[in-house]
Amino acid sequence: MDAAVAAVAAIAGLCTGVFAMLAFRWSERDQAKPTRSSLHTDAVLPPGVDTVLSVLRSSAVVLDEADAVVKASSAAYALGLVRGGKLAVEPMMQMARDTRRDGEIRQVELDLPRRGTGRGEALAVSARVAPLGSRLVLLLVEDLTEARRIEAVRRDFVANVSHELKTPVGALSLLSEAVMDASDDPEAVTRFAGRMQNEATRLTNLVQELIDLSRVQNDDPLEDAEPVRVDELVAEAIDRCRQQAGAKQITMASGGTADLSVWGNRGQLAAALGNLVENAVNYSPARTRVGIAGRRISAPGGDLIELAVTDQGIGISEKDRDRIFERFYRVDPARSRATGGTGLGLAIVKHVAASHGGEVTVWSAEGQGSTFTLRLPEAGAVRDRERPDDLAAEGLDDEDRPYETFNDPLPAHPAPEVLP
Repeated sequence: MDAAVAAVAAIAGLCTGVFAMLAFRWSERDQAKPTRSSLHTDAVLPPGVDTVLSVLRSSAVVLDEADAVVKASSAAYALGLVRGGKLAVEPMMQMARDTRRDGEIRQVELDLPRRGTGRGEALAVSARVAPLGSRLVLLLVEDLTEARRIEAVRRDFVANVSHELKTPVGALSLLSEAVMDASDDPEAVTRFAGRMQNEATRLTNLVQELIDLSRVQNDDPLEDAEPVRVDELVAEAIDRCRQQAGAKQITMASGGTADLSVWGNRGQLAAALGNLVENAVNYSPARTRVGIAGRRISAPGGDLIELAVTDQGIGISEKDRDRIFERFYRVDPARSRATGGTGLGLAIVKHVAASHGGEVTVWSAEGQGSTFTLRLPEAGAVRDRERPDDLAAEGLDDEDRPYETFNDPLPAHPAPEVLP
């Protein structure tokens, strides 16, 4: 009986070994067969092409004789050129077929719909098709959208600068001729000379603001960064506009939290805050108030210093609010010329805020005034602060403290970020 059991076990073990050997052989044969992916890469692409395509900055797509995608870079998928293993852009597909037929290199610029946006924005690309071996076609696509945007900004900037420079220069030329013609009339000479001084001042201000804008765009403010006291920046901004405010009987007042400091380039910060205060004075009616208030607010990356400049001016319409920080954009061109504005002041403020790791925002309502808020990183370490008894009793935090700018405050603006 034992011998029979042993014989059965031996036969079973032999059968298992035979099946295991056959399965191993079948597995080796299946692994030796070329797969679909290997046929499309290792066996089809010439040696080294896969490595070259992986380091190209352009989006790359390789098509075979059946217009199937053999190889595509991740950038090609991101641009939406390849979908479901096929080239999704028909003009590029036609270029590839023509190149496969005659072997000529072709290049064209196209505007493609941008994926994932409902705004209809076009994606500008440059497509170049060339034969790769005897059966393959290589398509290289470069995204030109950003380059076109920068070129458009440059053209607009040059056109605006040319126009802004031409206006005072032309006025000076005409006024000089008028002075020459009125050489025997002292009163006319005096009048024309005064107008020439005004145009010369406008020209000087424009050139200086162009220099300031170029500096804040190209310089790194953190190279010469230092702690800058906010009260000194406010005092300098008020002194800068004291004459214009006095001529219009505008009261300028400052307040808020004391002993605040920000981190950055003193000259650029002073220019940014000065531009905000100067705009507030220039666009405010006579016998009104302009206020500058500062406070400390909490932020995830550390405390920020918030500087708010509030006026009782003409206000800014909703359609103009998104564009006021563009270079040379003016809400009211006629009024800007009367006040000597160049349209560069707020652009400088925006660049200074961004280069210092902050931001500038605006609240405004037509006929009620505006509040520009400049937020900048605080200098030094974050300090723990105790809440005053009156605020603690009401359950309020420091962030809920209203700006204490004047004893006789301005009319309240419904701006939750600025005037809680």
